Amino acid sequence: MISEPELVGGPGPGQPADMVSGFDPEQRPAAGGRRRGQGLLWAAAGAVVASAVWATAVFAYGVGGDRKPDPRGYRVESDTCASVELKALAKAVGQPAAKPSTELDGIEHPALRRIRCTVDFTVAVVRAPDGEEGSGWSTGYQASLTAELHKETDPRPEFEASSMLTEIDDVGVDRVERVPGLGDLAYLLIMEDESMRVQVVDGGAVVTLTLSSWMSPPDIDSGRNGLPDVVDQPEMLAYRGDLISDTREVMKALKAG
Repeated sequence: MISEPELVGGPGPGQPADMVSGFDPEQRPAAGGRRRGQGLLWAAAGAVVASAVWATAVFAYGVGGDRKPDPRGYRVESDTCASVELKALAKAVGQPAAKPSTELDGIEHPALRRIRCTVDFTVAVVRAPDGEEGSGWSTGYQASLTAELHKETDPRPEFEASSMLTEIDDVGVDRVERVPGLGDLAYLLIMEDESMRVQVVDGGAVVTLTLSSWMSPPDIDSGRNGLPDVVDQPEMLAYRGDLISDTREVMKALKAG
């Protein structure tokens, strides 16, 4: 079971929630018209405050109205994948083996536009524990981008709820962290299969960038006795900063496109 999302670079967990001072549920007003008048005055003031809070919610989120989400200048089209560049990840894990490919499950609808792209990076040989390249094992990385533009309904409530999921696509969620300064709200999800994903909502746009890896064992010689030594999979958390940086650049590219 995952816990409440942490804020990366912000206040830690366990801090008290905001409280309204001066309220005591055990306190009761004394009998008499003067106390009753004061109670009515406070009730009226409370109604005004409640109305102001409700009006703010309606203005900000379109509660009870037909307010559409702000597109913030994002463009999500069938050719958007061609503009995707993952420079930070390419520098960290290897250059892309080919241009980004567009998946076939995109959506082009007046209410929602969605594209999915994948980028396969060049396969590299994993060094043996002694630092030599003779382990025979190889590793590869793949980045997957999903970009959605919601035009009719605000995606934020559903986005916030998704941060509490304990499993995504049959893979358990190990940890969720808040990423400050990215869109309206952003999370880093660390999965149990050691993949990572950054999820961002910004106005009507929802962007998810995932990094996963795989290991390939060496060919076994028919004349060799036993299996080759197992080599540890590279530590994915080392690329957390690169994944966040490329997510930021992808968001800029979606606006420029």
